[in-house]
Amino acid sequence: MNEKGVKTEAWYCSDDSIKGGFDKEFGVNITWDIPLLKGYHYRFFKNSSWKPSIFNGFFGLINLGVLIQLFREPKAVIVVHGWNYFTHFMVLMLGKLRGHTICLRNDMPLSHEFYKQGWKQKIKKIGLKYFLFPRVNKFFYIGYQNKLFYKSYNIGDTRLVSCPYAVDNERFGEQYKLLSPKISEIKHTMGIPAGDKIIIFSGKYIEKKRPLDLLQAFKNLNSPNCWLIMVGEGELRATMEAYIMQHSLKQVILTGFVNQSKIAEYYAIGNVFVMCSSLGENWGLSVNEAMNFDLPLLLSDLTGCSNDLVKEGNNGYVFKTGDVDALTIKLNEILLKNQLSWSTSSKSIIDDYDFNTIIKNLRPLL
Repeated sequence: MNEKGVKTEAWYCSDDSIKGGFDKEFGVNITWDIPLLKGYHYRFFKNSSWKPSIFNGFFGLINLGVLIQLFREPKAVIVVHGWNYFTHFMVLMLGKLRGHTICLRNDMPLSHEFYKQGWKQKIKKIGLKYFLFPRVNKFFYIGYQNKLFYKSYNIGDTRLVSCPYAVDNERFGEQYKLLSPKISEIKHTMGIPAGDKIIIFSGKYIEKKRPLDLLQAFKNLNSPNCWLIMVGEGELRATMEAYIMQHSLKQVILTGFVNQSKIAEYYAIGNVFVMCSSLGENWGLSVNEAMNFDLPLLLSDLTGCSNDLVKEGNNGYVFKTGDVDALTIKLNEILLKNQLSWSTSSKSIIDDYDFNTIIKNLRPLL
């Protein structure tokens, strides 16, 4: 954004991701191997929580310095990512008092709301509609389902701004060009015949991601010329390994955690990308990454980006979450029957979900 002339500063409430360490869902220690603080201004604010962590709920982030700086800062466009922490909630509640333009970027899909019941959900709806949302100037929606979520609260079109979820398309595009001539070589190093086809899964081995659905579908596919590579790590590894052993699945690779500098090699050799997630998968940025390698997609209907990034029958299919039979059928249609029309490619779709689109849509607010 700064390179494009949009003066931007990031305010961090925690350094948990920056410094690395033990990731509860991956179940391993992680240190990212690409620069996260390069090329822009940023500040880290002291966290005064008595249980400081992004994993400890609403009161896990209490950054009083942010609130003080909010009133010292000249009038600005302030983008707040969600309301689930004390600091974020208070910035949303107080920001307009200082004259700032307050923008909310939350990724909640409406399709997930239908599954939520109980008194907490009722209180949330009242709180958002009558207390929080009236204090927000603009709502940045990341995609179709997220826009529907805001519309369900009667947010008018004049307050809605498209701000799609994006990855660094430029970096992945460069890796795609670099690795394309080396596909056979990469396969050889993994023990995969050059002509075999590969299903790619990229995510944590946790319940939300439903990795066992894909293992079952792969077993049902029962093709000697297909492989399944599951890029990731997590608490379900032992269960997945037991399933693989029980059914003698010889052509499944569980990679363990793969860092950003190496993950492109897996996308490059893939023939289809699968995400079979359930509730909580508000978007699925691994899909964006895979599309930069022009992979066809198979996404569950509760994967938040499925309405946006899959053109049914063109670059992939959407199946009902948890329907292993449907997943198996669609894998067969893509890998063995070549039934996609491909009249709209994954690469052409994801080109519109990039940083330049975000910057273009933000400029009118400045």
